[in-house]
Amino acid sequence: MHTPARQSTLEFPPKRSKGEANRLDIEDRPVHDWYRFVLSYPPHLVRDYLRRFRITEQHRVLDPFCGTGTTLVECKKLGIASVGIEAHPVTHFASQIKVDWSVDPHQLKTHAKRVAVEAEHALETGKEPDYGKIGPEGFKLLLKDSISPRPLRKALLLLESINAQQLNPCQPHELLAFAKVLVSCASNLHFGPEVGVGKLKRDAEVVFPWLESIRIMVNDLRLNNHNALVESMVIRGDARDRVAHLAPQSIDAVITSPPYPNEKDYTRTTRLESVFLGFIRDKKELQAYKRELMRSNTRNVFKGDDDDRWVCAHPEINRLAEDIENRRLELKKTSGFERLYANVTKQYFGGMARHLENLKCVIRPGAQLAYVVGDQASYFRIMIRTGRLLADIAASLGYQVLSIDLFRTRLSTATREQLREEVVVLRWPG
Repeated sequence: MHTPARQSTLEFPPKRSKGEANRLDIEDRPVHDWYRFVLSYPPHLVRDYLRRFRITEQHRVLDPFCGTGTTLVECKKLGIASVGIEAHPVTHFASQIKVDWSVDPHQLKTHAKRVAVEAEHALETGKEPDYGKIGPEGFKLLLKDSISPRPLRKALLLLESINAQQLNPCQPHELLAFAKVLVSCASNLHFGPEVGVGKLKRDAEVVFPWLESIRIMVNDLRLNNHNALVESMVIRGDARDRVAHLAPQSIDAVITSPPYPNEKDYTRTTRLESVFLGFIRDKKELQAYKRELMRSNTRNVFKGDDDDRWVCAHPEINRLAEDIENRRLELKKTSGFERLYANVTKQYFGGMARHLENLKCVIRPGAQLAYVVGDQASYFRIMIRTGRLLADIAASLGYQVLSIDLFRTRLSTATREQLREEVVVLRWPG
């Protein structure tokens, strides 16, 4: 593509004010900042339990609900082999890229600058992107006003520049940086207890923040290239079943944070980037992905779900479901979602029981496990002590419950009470 000479002044890294430059360069950015959920658990928690479990380079760690890969990244940085399982396509993609340190940092830097120049040229010459790549069905999946027209045009033109070259080894990393900037810079989204639309932006920078994200990647790849060959595998699929596809007794430890039982639809959190990157194109594909997720909210409960059979004899879970249903009747709540509250509670804990049962064949005798979970009061303010119930289920399946460690507390938006987030620590005796 012909580029005017004045475009060649685009710098890498991009120019920033002196104060911003100092703030950005205070410390090396960790790999897990490439892309992550707002509510992901912190890397130090992974390191703490790796030390506690005495995991070394001779061991292999599993994260069956790996999300955007915090556990896998920390293991790789320490030279420890790891494997993750993730059902959602965009977070599976993010995990794969975050543990792929084989790309040449210089090549990524050089190619990204060329992409940025082409995108800026397209913007300045008035080019319009191909909105049909997303299509009407894709736009219907987005929250209204997720992104304003001007940032939308910039984002799509940048995406076209990234995708312009075939067989580009840098493309996956460039797309991951695009996904992060799309949400954090270009969109109108804000994240609280649930994702929503905040103040609408008339315009927003896209290309330069994307280059800054690439700069962070380049620095991280240079710092961590000595561990590039450490095994980090990410499997796409349902953690309730896919664990059984691993080699028998191949896992020495599990460190993970499954979804919590609440009304948070985890597919909404990543809807914008899922649509733009082509992972979800219509409602049919969205439903297919939801079927592979833990039944943690009413928006992904389907007719025929039967995970509740795994806990049908558990007295505390049955009592909890009964309390939720009685509260619904007392409050005269009749919506379709509210009628599902009691059922989704049983489906959630049944799914965790199914997961723990299938896990037995792949963990070695003596393996230790850490599950980060949180109390919930989303269903008519009925308290769900997730950690205690999960420990009880694990014990009934033959696991030893070593401890339930308080991780942190957070304020319930429903009751204004402090809810406990805990780490359920288990041991498989074999």
